[in-house]
Amino acid sequence: MIDRDKMQKLIEPLFPGLMGVKIELLEPERVLATMEVRADLCTAGGILHGGAYMAFADTLGAVGTLLNLPQGKRTTTTDSSTKFIAGAKLGTVVTGESLALHRGRTTQVWQTSIRNAEGRLCAVVTQTQLILD
Repeated sequence: MIDRDKMQKLIEPLFPGLMGVKIELLEPERVLATMEVRADLCTAGGILHGGAYMAFADTLGAVGTLLNLPQGKRTTTTDSSTKFIAGAKLGTVVTGESLALHRGRTTQVWQTSIRNAEGRLCAVVTQTQLILD
């Protein structure tokens, strides 16, 4: 099994690393991470961009799936649904918690809740990960 530090090193040189995703907790059915709301991730109004929410959540669901993959398998996202609820301001930190809803042989489904610094729910993202040879 991959531990938190190894997973962080794996994502660091990739897009999640560019976004500043920091994995805080890594369990087979739960992934917890944080991300600073930087200007380059915001809309013109200083609010975290919707695409940044989606990419953050997609990363957490993929990380959870990677943790559960059998040897020699890989994964890709097949669909994702996002509900935007509130904003996160520039200079704050958002927290994402991704929970496994289904961990099957050919697919996994993860739901990620993203909260702002005040703990207010900002977005809920549900995604399906396909398991590939």
